[in-house]
Amino acid sequence: MSRRHRLVAAALAVLAVVITGCAQTSAPQAEGTAPGGGTRYPLTVTNCGEDVVFDAAPERVILLESAPVTILDGLGVLDRVVARAGSFPNGYYDADLARRIEGIDSLSDDIDASGHLTMSPEVVLAHEPDLALGLPEGVTREALRDSGVNALIHPVYCPSGVGDASFDTLYDQVRMYGEIFDRSDEAESLVRALQGRVAAVMSDTADVAPRTAAVLYPSVGGGPLYAYGRGSMSQPQLEAAGFENVFSDAAERVFEVSVEELIARDPDVLILLHQGGEDGVAEEIAGLPGSEALRALENGDVLLQLFNFTEPPTPLSVDGLELIVERFGS
Repeated sequence: MSRRHRLVAAALAVLAVVITGCAQTSAPQAEGTAPGGGTRYPLTVTNCGEDVVFDAAPERVILLESAPVTILDGLGVLDRVVARAGSFPNGYYDADLARRIEGIDSLSDDIDASGHLTMSPEVVLAHEPDLALGLPEGVTREALRDSGVNALIHPVYCPSGVGDASFDTLYDQVRMYGEIFDRSDEAESLVRALQGRVAAVMSDTADVAPRTAAVLYPSVGGGPLYAYGRGSMSQPQLEAAGFENVFSDAAERVFEVSVEELIARDPDVLILLHQGGEDGVAEEIAGLPGSEALRALENGDVLLQLFNFTEPPTPLSVDGLELIVERFGS
């Protein structure tokens, strides 16, 4: 049985469990949980090789990237966010969630061409958080810890990464947040819903004709062109959608790629990631020397996709999977 069909079989097994209402009505007790099912504090989690200790569930959270929003909302703790920084495009959210995010104090939305945010620790500490999610340039874990603030980075952004990313990377992240915020039951409910959606997509794409794809991040204005390999969420996302990632031989999450290499691999489909400003993204690829040789451009098989619909692994990655299938069919 091919790896693709093993994945589909596993997904269908998950879907069967979800449809029947989940034979297991409660999650197995995880390390760090109390006998009654709640989190037992102090709780220690390992993040990027660092032990992060929580004496209680965080009450004042600062978002230094947009990715955790849908996890926090799914757990019912988004109201604990006291400030945010970065790009939070409305395209990610329904009207109600967009309104609630708009109501959170914004420190900065100044993202550079490569998608990075820069700010000072003083700006972060002024809001007296007890947890920072994300570490933009200019802010270090040590500076926050010295002021009594915990920091968590998504595991795929750690220097060591997570190896080959999978949807389990997403589910594990949801469960970890559930433990930290003492919302493990809500986390399991969210995981089951996400598993059911992924399984449904994989069932629909199980017998599609094989196609190839590349997920790219073009730097508008002539900067580097980035491609995503096995260490990124693009890999399981493309597999579930019925595509082969032409850069699946690269273990890295993201890396610079030349236009010559892209043309040599000539994917059937291009997915171009951006942080909320579509202007110039497609033109950046079309303007690369020799890009007219790319079949995807010639056939118009290009999808402009908001960054968090692919990276890092969050519930938005499942939305992004469904958007890919909607755009290119199953």
